Amino acid sequence: MDSGAPNGDGDENDAAGGEAETPVACVRVPRAEGEATRRELAEAELIAESYEIAGEDGHLYIPVTDPAAVPEGLELATHAVGERERQTTPADLLGSEPSYERIGDVVLIDEDDPERARAIARAVVESDLPVETVLNKASKVKGEKRVREWELLAGEGTETVHREYGCEYLLDLAAVYFSPRLATERHRVTEQIREGERVFDMFAGVGPFVIPAAKRGATAVGCDVNGRAIEYLRENARRNGVADRVTAIEGDVREAADDYGDWADRIVMNLPHSADEFLETAIALAGDDCVIHYYDIQHEKDPFGPGERAIRAAAGGEYEVTVETRHTVRSYAPHEENVCLDVRLER
Repeated sequence: MDSGAPNGDGDENDAAGGEAETPVACVRVPRAEGEATRRELAEAELIAESYEIAGEDGHLYIPVTDPAAVPEGLELATHAVGERERQTTPADLLGSEPSYERIGDVVLIDEDDPERARAIARAVVESDLPVETVLNKASKVKGEKRVREWELLAGEGTETVHREYGCEYLLDLAAVYFSPRLATERHRVTEQIREGERVFDMFAGVGPFVIPAAKRGATAVGCDVNGRAIEYLRENARRNGVADRVTAIEGDVREAADDYGDWADRIVMNLPHSADEFLETAIALAGDDCVIHYYDIQHEKDPFGPGERAIRAAAGGEYEVTVETRHTVRSYAPHEENVCLDVRLER
């Protein structure tokens, strides 16, 4: 991801490294800001690696995979760019497209067939992907700490560094829960945070809501029952230069809330299978004007109703409740949706 940016010398009408042939969605940025912007897009895994970066009229055109996920403030444009020389993929070596996820320099697969799992691991390591570790899911996410077991197929360990929208997260996949699939959703919430807000993440993990909130100038508190996750949260606050604005609390949020009554301007409740059990605590944390980001998993026939009714019941007559956004995050299972309610509470 760190290759491909032109240095600004030479003919500005030339594409970076090849002929401009295919019109694609790009971020248009002045050359002087090109490298910083390219790094931001690379960290968010938004660069379309199959195309070259083009230069023209004093600007760079950086091809992107998902225009809707491009951070606010960056200019989108359609521009003709050249195709990058093709790299060897795991599919080339296998003869079929394997299903996998990447977190940092680790590839995750979910294969029941041991022979197929080993074949995918070999193909990943021998391909041009910049990874050396391959893990196969050996259990479901389980327990209060939301962790799963892994089978190590290649590499030496389960710790990695994941980069997302300009933030860096050190984590151990065998010790904490983390989903790269929620990057766009985390960014959607983060973009709503304003400088000076007080943000409380009730189930914080290694900090993917807490860290970007602090980087936007908020005072952020993260709580989690997983002690290893809290250790990583503190380390990630240091890595991202926001340790002075982050407080990490190990333990049950229902106990930690005693010290933060009427405190929060914004609350994140990303525990979709059982967030309703913590609504009384969320109400206790909420200040006079507070937004709650409430995550839920419900049947597709009524994905938002149960959560909205639970929030209104918990708020009672203490708050006026306004649902500002009903947002579908992703399909979770057949006929089940992972959704988020952005709800404003006004005392």
